[in-house]
Amino acid sequence: MPAQFVLSRAAFVELLAALRAQGYRLMGPTVRDGAIVYDELSGVDDLPIGWTDEQDGGTYRLTRRDDAALFGYTVGPHSWKQVFHPPAVKLWRAVRDERGLRLEAEPLPAAKTALIGARACDLHAIAIQDTTFLHGPVVDRRYEAARRDTFVVAIQCGQAARTCFCASMGTGPRASAGFDLALTEVLDERGHRFVGEAGTPAGEAVLARLPHRPAAPEDLEAAAQRHDAALAQMGRRLDAGGVRELLQENLDHPRWDEVASRCLACGNCTMVCPTCFCTATSDRGDLAGREAERWQTWDSCFTMDFSYVHGGSVRRSTKSRYRQWLTHKLSTWFDQFGRSGCVGCGRCITWCPVGIDLTEEVRAIRETPSRPGPAAEPSHGHP
Repeated sequence: MPAQFVLSRAAFVELLAALRAQGYRLMGPTVRDGAIVYDELSGVDDLPIGWTDEQDGGTYRLTRRDDAALFGYTVGPHSWKQVFHPPAVKLWRAVRDERGLRLEAEPLPAAKTALIGARACDLHAIAIQDTTFLHGPVVDRRYEAARRDTFVVAIQCGQAARTCFCASMGTGPRASAGFDLALTEVLDERGHRFVGEAGTPAGEAVLARLPHRPAAPEDLEAAAQRHDAALAQMGRRLDAGGVRELLQENLDHPRWDEVASRCLACGNCTMVCPTCFCTATSDRGDLAGREAERWQTWDSCFTMDFSYVHGGSVRRSTKSRYRQWLTHKLSTWFDQFGRSGCVGCGRCITWCPVGIDLTEEVRAIRETPSRPGPAAEPSHGHP
Protein backbone atom coordinates (compact mmCIF):
# COMPACT_ATOMS: atom_id res chain seq x y z
CA MET A 1 0.00 0.00 0.00
CA PRO A 2 1.32 3.49 -0.82
CA ALA A 3 2.48 5.67 2.07
CA GLN A 4 -0.41 7.21 3.97
CA PHE A 5 -0.48 10.90 4.87
CA VAL A 6 -2.66 13.35 6.77
CA LEU A 7 -4.01 16.68 5.53
CA SER A 8 -5.59 19.15 7.93
CA ARG A 9 -8.85 20.83 6.98
CA ALA A 10 -6.85 23.97 6.19
CA ALA A 11 -4.55 21.94 3.92
CA PHE A 12 -7.63 20.57 2.12
CA VAL A 13 -8.64 24.16 1.39
CA GLU A 14 -5.15 24.67 -0.04
CA LEU A 15 -5.63 21.53 -2.17
CA LEU A 16 -8.64 23.05 -3.89
CA ALA A 17 -6.78 26.33 -4.38
CA ALA A 18 -3.77 24.50 -5.83
CA LEU A 19 -5.92 22.68 -8.36
CA ARG A 20 -7.63 25.92 -9.39
CA ALA A 21 -4.21 27.56 -9.76
CA GLN A 22 -3.24 24.76 -12.18
CA GLY A 23 -6.25 25.59 -14.36
CA TYR A 24 -8.61 22.88 -13.21
CA ARG A 25 -12.34 23.45 -13.11
CA LEU A 26 -13.52 22.06 -9.78
CA MET A 27 -16.59 19.81 -9.95
CA GLY A 28 -18.00 18.48 -6.72
CA PRO A 29 -20.95 18.14 -4.35
CA THR A 30 -23.10 21.08 -3.34
CA VAL A 31 -26.59 21.57 -1.91
CA ARG A 32 -29.27 22.65 -4.38
CA ASP A 33 -33.02 22.08 -4.64
CA GLY A 34 -33.16 19.89 -1.57
CA ALA A 35 -30.46 17.45 -2.71
CA ILE A 36 -26.70 17.08 -2.87
CA VAL A 37 -25.78 17.42 -6.53
CA TYR A 38 -22.56 17.78 -8.52
CA ASP A 39 -21.77 21.21 -9.90
CA GLU A 40 -18.88 23.61 -10.37
CA LEU A 41 -17.27 24.73 -7.12
CA SER A 42 -15.53 27.99 -6.34
CA GLY A 43 -14.06 26.66 -3.10
CA VAL A 44 -14.65 24.73 0.10
CA ASP A 45 -17.62 26.87 1.15
CA ASP A 46 -19.66 25.45 -1.74
CA LEU A 47 -19.42 21.93 -0.29
CA PRO A 48 -22.37 20.45 1.71
CA ILE A 49 -20.82 21.34 5.07
CA GLY A 50 -22.72 19.73 7.93
CA TRP A 51 -25.31 18.03 5.69
CA THR A 52 -26.14 14.37 5.25
CA ASP A 53 -28.82 12.41 3.41
CA GLU A 54 -31.30 9.73 4.41
CA GLN A 55 -32.25 7.31 1.65
CA ASP A 56 -34.48 4.31 1.15
CA GLY A 57 -36.66 2.95 -1.64
CA GLY A 58 -38.35 5.97 -3.24
CA THR A 59 -37.13 8.24 -0.40
CA TYR A 60 -34.46 10.93 -0.22
CA ARG A 61 -34.15 13.79 2.24
CA LEU A 62 -31.41 16.05 3.57
CA THR A 63 -30.82 16.38 7.29
CA ARG A 64 -28.33 18.28 9.39
CA ARG A 65 -25.37 16.49 10.94
CA ASP A 66 -24.07 17.24 14.40
CA ASP A 67 -20.64 18.13 13.01
CA ALA A 68 -19.10 20.16 10.17
CA ALA A 69 -18.12 17.28 7.88
CA LEU A 70 -17.52 18.32 4.28
CA PHE A 71 -18.41 14.91 2.82
CA GLY A 72 -20.82 13.43 5.36
CA TYR A 73 -23.31 12.07 2.83
CA THR A 74 -23.54 9.11 0.44
CA VAL A 75 -24.56 9.74 -3.20
CA GLY A 76 -27.27 11.94 -4.68
CA PRO A 77 -29.22 11.96 -7.95
CA HIS A 78 -26.22 13.13 -9.99
CA SER A 79 -23.29 11.01 -11.10
CA TRP A 80 -20.04 12.00 -12.74
CA LYS A 81 -21.23 10.85 -16.16
CA GLN A 82 -22.87 14.26 -16.58
CA VAL A 83 -19.38 15.78 -16.66
CA PHE A 84 -18.02 13.55 -19.43
CA HIS A 85 -21.26 12.45 -21.11
CA PRO A 86 -23.64 15.43 -20.66
CA PRO A 87 -27.43 15.01 -20.82
CA ALA A 88 -27.70 17.35 -23.82
CA VAL A 89 -24.98 18.25 -26.33
CA LYS A 90 -25.17 20.25 -29.53
CA LEU A 91 -23.26 18.27 -32.17
CA TRP A 92 -23.29 20.72 -35.05
CA ARG A 93 -25.04 23.74 -36.55
CA ALA A 94 -25.94 24.36 -40.20
CA VAL A 95 -26.30 27.93 -41.51
CA ARG A 96 -27.58 29.07 -44.90
CA ASP A 97 -26.76 32.64 -45.95
CA GLU A 98 -25.58 34.59 -48.98
CA ARG A 99 -22.36 32.55 -49.00
CA GLY A 100 -24.26 29.28 -49.24
CA LEU A 101 -24.66 26.42 -46.78
CA ARG A 102 -22.00 25.71 -44.18
CA LEU A 103 -21.70 23.30 -41.26
CA GLU A 104 -20.20 24.37 -37.96
CA ALA A 105 -19.10 21.55 -35.67
CA GLU A 106 -19.49 22.17 -31.95
CA PRO A 107 -16.05 22.61 -30.32
CA LEU A 108 -14.79 19.73 -28.21
CA PRO A 109 -14.45 20.26 -24.45
CA ALA A 110 -11.16 21.90 -23.54
CA ALA A 111 -11.33 22.57 -19.80
CA LYS A 112 -9.24 20.57 -17.34
CA THR A 113 -11.55 19.07 -14.72
CA ALA A 114 -10.92 18.02 -11.12
CA LEU A 115 -13.51 15.74 -9.55
CA ILE A 116 -13.81 16.50 -5.85
CA GLY A 117 -15.41 13.82 -3.68
CA ALA A 118 -15.69 10.86 -6.08
CA ARG A 119 -16.79 7.68 -4.28
CA ALA A 120 -15.61 4.13 -4.92
CA CYS A 121 -18.78 3.05 -6.73
CA ASP A 122 -18.61 6.06 -9.01
CA LEU A 123 -14.95 5.44 -9.86
CA HIS A 124 -15.97 1.99 -11.05
CA ALA A 125 -18.81 3.60 -13.02
CA ILE A 126 -16.35 5.96 -14.72
CA ALA A 127 -14.22 2.97 -15.65
CA ILE A 128 -17.30 1.32 -17.19
CA GLN A 129 -18.09 4.47 -19.17
CA ASP A 130 -14.46 4.57 -20.33
CA THR A 131 -14.90 1.04 -21.67
CA THR A 132 -18.03 2.13 -23.52
CA PHE A 133 -16.70 5.33 -25.06
CA LEU A 134 -12.93 4.92 -25.26
CA HIS A 135 -12.01 1.25 -25.56
CA GLY A 136 -14.44 0.01 -28.20
CA PRO A 137 -14.10 -0.07 -31.98
CA VAL A 138 -15.28 3.56 -32.17
CA VAL A 139 -13.96 6.26 -29.83
CA ASP A 140 -16.32 9.04 -28.77
CA ARG A 141 -14.15 12.11 -29.45
CA ARG A 142 -16.20 14.38 -27.21
CA TYR A 143 -15.97 12.01 -24.26
CA GLU A 144 -12.27 11.51 -24.95
CA ALA A 145 -11.65 15.26 -24.86
CA ALA A 146 -13.60 15.68 -21.63
CA ARG A 147 -11.69 12.83 -19.94
CA ARG A 148 -8.25 13.81 -21.19
CA ASP A 149 -7.22 16.18 -18.37
CA THR A 150 -9.03 14.87 -15.31
CA PHE A 151 -7.73 14.95 -11.74
CA VAL A 152 -9.66 12.79 -9.27
CA VAL A 153 -9.85 13.45 -5.53
CA ALA A 154 -11.69 10.43 -4.16
CA ILE A 155 -13.39 10.50 -0.77
CA GLN A 156 -13.57 7.11 0.91
CA CYS A 157 -17.04 6.35 2.23
CA GLY A 158 -17.50 6.82 5.95
CA GLN A 159 -21.19 6.03 5.91
CA ALA A 160 -23.64 4.26 3.63
CA ALA A 161 -27.30 4.61 2.73
CA ARG A 162 -29.99 1.97 3.15
CA THR A 163 -29.99 1.62 -0.63
CA CYS A 164 -26.23 1.00 -0.97
CA PHE A 165 -24.94 -2.44 -1.99
CA CYS A 166 -21.53 -1.72 -3.52
CA ALA A 167 -19.94 -4.39 -1.30
CA SER A 168 -22.05 -7.00 -3.11
CA MET A 169 -20.71 -5.83 -6.46
CA GLY A 170 -17.07 -5.58 -5.34
CA THR A 171 -16.97 -1.84 -6.03
CA GLY A 172 -16.65 -0.37 -2.55
CA PRO A 173 -16.97 1.11 -0.04
CA ARG A 174 -13.21 1.75 -0.24
CA ALA A 175 -11.67 2.92 -3.52
CA SER A 176 -8.48 1.12 -4.51
CA ALA A 177 -7.86 2.58 -8.00
CA GLY A 178 -9.00 5.28 -10.41
CA PHE A 179 -7.91 8.27 -8.33
CA ASP A 180 -5.01 10.70 -8.07
CA LEU A 181 -5.61 11.30 -4.36
CA ALA A 182 -7.91 9.30 -2.07
CA LEU A 183 -8.91 10.81 1.27
CA THR A 184 -10.84 9.57 4.29
CA GLU A 185 -12.48 12.38 6.25
CA VAL A 186 -12.06 11.95 10.02
CA LEU A 187 -13.57 14.10 12.77
CA ASP A 188 -12.72 13.07 16.31
CA GLU A 189 -11.02 14.33 19.46
CA ARG A 190 -7.78 14.71 17.47
CA GLY A 191 -9.42 17.18 15.11
CA HIS A 192 -10.83 17.47 11.58
CA ARG A 193 -8.43 15.91 9.10
CA PHE A 194 -8.09 13.75 6.00
CA VAL A 195 -6.14 10.50 5.95
CA GLY A 196 -5.08 9.71 2.42
CA GLU A 197 -2.88 8.17 -0.20
CA ALA A 198 -1.65 9.19 -3.65
CA GLY A 199 -2.64 6.97 -6.56
CA THR A 200 -0.67 8.54 -9.41
CA PRO A 201 2.46 10.64 -10.01
CA ALA A 202 0.13 13.59 -10.67
CA GLY A 203 -1.38 13.09 -7.22
CA GLU A 204 2.07 12.92 -5.64
CA ALA A 205 3.08 16.15 -7.39
CA VAL A 206 0.05 18.02 -6.03
CA LEU A 207 0.56 16.55 -2.56
CA ALA A 208 4.18 17.76 -2.54
CA ARG A 209 2.90 21.34 -2.71
CA LEU A 210 0.66 20.95 0.34
CA PRO A 211 1.45 20.89 4.08
CA HIS A 212 1.01 17.31 5.25
CA ARG A 213 2.48 14.75 7.61
CA PRO A 214 2.86 10.97 7.66
CA ALA A 215 -0.16 9.14 9.02
CA ALA A 216 0.27 7.85 12.56
CA PRO A 217 -1.18 4.48 13.66
CA GLU A 218 -4.09 6.23 15.37
CA ASP A 219 -4.90 8.06 12.10
CA LEU A 220 -4.95 4.80 10.17
CA GLU A 221 -7.14 3.19 12.83
CA ALA A 222 -9.59 6.10 12.73
CA ALA A 223 -9.81 5.84 8.92
CA ALA A 224 -10.31 2.07 9.07
CA GLN A 225 -13.17 2.56 11.54
CA ARG A 226 -14.84 4.92 9.06
CA HIS A 227 -14.56 2.33 6.29
CA ASP A 228 -15.93 -0.42 8.56
CA ALA A 229 -18.85 1.79 9.57
CA ALA A 230 -19.84 2.30 5.92
CA LEU A 231 -19.68 -1.42 5.28
CA ALA A 232 -21.89 -2.17 8.29
CA GLN A 233 -24.51 0.45 7.32
CA MET A 234 -25.31 -0.90 3.86
CA GLY A 235 -29.01 -1.63 3.68
CA ARG A 236 -29.12 -3.82 0.58
CA ARG A 237 -27.37 -6.96 -0.62
CA LEU A 238 -27.32 -8.60 -4.03
CA ASP A 239 -26.12 -12.15 -4.51
CA ALA A 240 -24.15 -11.60 -7.72
CA GLY A 241 -23.04 -15.21 -8.05
CA GLY A 242 -24.40 -16.63 -11.31
CA VAL A 243 -26.80 -13.70 -11.77
CA ARG A 244 -25.85 -13.44 -15.44
CA GLU A 245 -27.07 -16.97 -16.16
CA LEU A 246 -29.96 -16.71 -13.71
CA LEU A 247 -31.60 -13.84 -15.61
CA GLN A 248 -30.94 -15.32 -19.04
CA GLU A 249 -32.67 -18.55 -17.98
CA ASN A 250 -35.72 -16.76 -16.53
CA LEU A 251 -36.90 -14.42 -19.26
CA ASP A 252 -40.49 -15.60 -18.80
CA HIS A 253 -40.52 -15.63 -15.00
CA PRO A 254 -43.82 -14.41 -13.46
CA ARG A 255 -41.86 -11.84 -11.43
CA TRP A 256 -41.56 -9.68 -14.55
CA ASP A 257 -45.36 -9.31 -14.62
CA GLU A 258 -45.42 -8.45 -10.92
CA VAL A 259 -42.82 -5.70 -11.18
CA ALA A 260 -44.47 -4.36 -14.35
CA SER A 261 -47.67 -3.79 -12.39
CA ARG A 262 -45.74 -1.29 -10.20
CA CYS A 263 -43.28 0.19 -12.70
CA LEU A 264 -44.26 3.58 -14.16
CA ALA A 265 -41.77 3.28 -17.05
CA CYS A 266 -40.67 6.81 -16.14
CA GLY A 267 -36.98 6.14 -16.85
CA ASN A 268 -35.74 7.63 -13.55
CA CYS A 269 -33.55 4.60 -12.91
CA THR A 270 -31.71 5.05 -16.21
CA MET A 271 -31.30 8.81 -15.74
CA VAL A 272 -29.66 8.50 -12.31
CA CYS A 273 -27.66 5.37 -13.17
CA PRO A 274 -23.94 6.23 -13.45
CA THR A 275 -23.33 3.65 -16.20
CA CYS A 276 -26.36 3.93 -18.53
CA PHE A 277 -25.19 5.58 -21.73
CA CYS A 278 -27.93 5.42 -24.39
CA THR A 279 -28.67 8.54 -26.41
CA ALA A 280 -30.99 9.84 -29.11
CA THR A 281 -30.45 12.59 -31.67
CA SER A 282 -32.87 15.29 -32.80
CA ASP A 283 -32.78 18.16 -35.27
CA ARG A 284 -34.00 21.67 -34.62
CA GLY A 285 -34.47 24.38 -37.21
CA ASP A 286 -35.87 27.87 -37.53
CA LEU A 287 -39.05 28.67 -39.47
CA ALA A 288 -37.11 30.57 -42.13
CA GLY A 289 -35.00 27.55 -43.00
CA ARG A 290 -31.74 29.43 -42.43
CA GLU A 291 -30.41 27.56 -39.40
CA ALA A 292 -30.56 24.01 -38.10
CA GLU A 293 -28.91 22.19 -35.19
CA ARG A 294 -28.39 18.55 -34.32
CA TRP A 295 -28.52 17.65 -30.62
CA GLN A 296 -27.64 14.49 -28.73
CA THR A 297 -29.63 13.81 -25.55
CA TRP A 298 -29.80 11.01 -23.03
CA ASP A 299 -32.38 8.37 -23.89
CA SER A 300 -33.87 5.51 -21.90
CA CYS A 301 -34.82 1.92 -22.75
CA PHE A 302 -38.05 2.62 -20.85
CA THR A 303 -39.39 4.90 -23.57
CA MET A 304 -41.64 3.47 -26.27
CA ASP A 305 -39.59 5.10 -29.03
CA PHE A 306 -36.30 3.59 -27.86
CA SER A 307 -36.90 0.28 -29.64
CA TYR A 308 -39.06 1.68 -32.42
CA VAL A 309 -38.51 0.19 -35.86
CA HIS A 310 -40.67 0.34 -38.96
CA GLY A 311 -44.03 -1.04 -37.93
CA GLY A 312 -43.84 -0.17 -34.23
CA SER A 313 -41.91 -0.62 -31.01
CA VAL A 314 -40.13 -3.92 -30.37
CA ARG A 315 -40.74 -3.64 -26.62
CA ARG A 316 -44.35 -2.55 -26.33
CA SER A 317 -45.02 -3.54 -22.72
CA THR A 318 -43.64 -2.18 -19.46
CA LYS A 319 -42.76 -5.75 -18.58
CA SER A 320 -40.47 -6.12 -21.58
CA ARG A 321 -38.84 -2.72 -21.03
CA TYR A 322 -38.09 -3.32 -17.34
CA ARG A 323 -36.78 -6.79 -18.16
CA GLN A 324 -34.58 -5.31 -20.88
CA TRP A 325 -33.06 -2.82 -18.44
CA LEU A 326 -32.40 -5.27 -15.62
CA THR A 327 -31.12 -8.13 -17.77
CA HIS A 328 -28.84 -5.78 -19.68
CA LYS A 329 -27.46 -4.20 -16.53
CA LEU A 330 -26.74 -7.46 -14.71
CA SER A 331 -26.45 -10.05 -17.48
CA THR A 332 -25.96 -9.13 -21.13
CA TRP A 333 -23.60 -6.29 -20.18
CA PHE A 334 -21.09 -9.12 -19.70
CA ASP A 335 -21.57 -10.12 -23.34
CA GLN A 336 -20.78 -6.60 -24.51
CA PHE A 337 -18.11 -5.47 -22.06
CA GLY A 338 -17.00 -8.46 -20.02
CA ARG A 339 -18.30 -7.12 -16.71
CA SER A 340 -21.47 -6.14 -14.88
CA GLY A 341 -23.08 -2.81 -15.64
CA CYS A 342 -24.11 -2.26 -12.00
CA VAL A 343 -21.84 -0.70 -9.36
CA GLY A 344 -24.23 -1.03 -6.41
CA CYS A 345 -24.68 2.71 -5.80
CA GLY A 346 -28.42 2.23 -5.10
CA ARG A 347 -29.51 5.38 -6.95
CA CYS A 348 -32.09 3.48 -9.00
CA ILE A 349 -33.76 2.29 -5.76
CA THR A 350 -33.75 5.71 -4.08
CA TRP A 351 -35.04 7.64 -7.09
CA CYS A 352 -37.67 5.18 -8.27
CA PRO A 353 -41.01 6.89 -7.48
CA VAL A 354 -42.51 3.59 -6.33
CA GLY A 355 -39.36 2.22 -4.69
CA ILE A 356 -38.73 -0.75 -6.99
CA ASP A 357 -35.62 -2.52 -5.73
CA LEU A 358 -33.54 -4.48 -8.23
CA THR A 359 -31.88 -6.46 -5.43
CA GLU A 360 -35.31 -7.66 -4.35
CA GLU A 361 -36.30 -8.54 -7.91
CA VAL A 362 -33.17 -10.67 -8.37
CA ARG A 363 -33.75 -12.34 -4.99
CA ALA A 364 -37.34 -13.21 -5.91
CA ILE A 365 -36.28 -14.79 -9.21
CA ARG A 366 -33.46 -16.69 -7.52
CA GLU A 367 -35.82 -18.14 -4.90
CA THR A 368 -38.31 -19.47 -7.48
CA PRO A 369 -36.44 -19.96 -10.77
CA SER A 370 -38.25 -21.11 -13.89
CA ARG A 371 -37.14 -22.02 -17.38
CA PRO A 372 -37.80 -19.57 -20.23
CA GLY A 373 -41.00 -20.03 -22.21
CA PRO A 374 -41.37 -19.74 -25.98
CA ALA A 375 -43.43 -16.54 -25.67
CA ALA A 376 -40.69 -14.54 -23.97
CA GLU A 377 -40.16 -11.18 -25.68
CA PRO A 378 -36.64 -10.09 -26.74
CA SER A 379 -34.46 -9.05 -23.81
CA HIS A 380 -30.96 -8.81 -25.18
CA GLY A 381 -28.90 -5.74 -24.33
CA HIS A 382 -28.95 -2.74 -26.64
CA PRO A 383 -25.86 -0.55 -26.72
